Amino acid sequence: MTDVVACDAELDASGLNCPLPLLKAKLELNKLASGAVLKVTATDAGSQRDFRTFAKLAGHTLEHEDAAEGVYRYWLRKA
Repeated sequence: MTDVVACDAELDASGLNCPLPLLKAKLELNKLASGAVLKVTATDAGSQRDFRTFAKLAGHTLEHEDAAEGVYRYWLRKA
């Protein structure tokens, strides 16, 4: 499967439960320049709500998200 949105960095948070995927994504975003895109892969169903809320509250843009067979992917553009 090809990436829907080009990314500058990737984070594999598979197997981690809430809130670890989000915490790791925050740390990774801190390393990136404004406008950079972080692709996050997670297996925690709760991550959908977490990433949507986090993007809104932190001012980042959730460029795209998809879910297939228990795997959730998010493309976050840093504010």
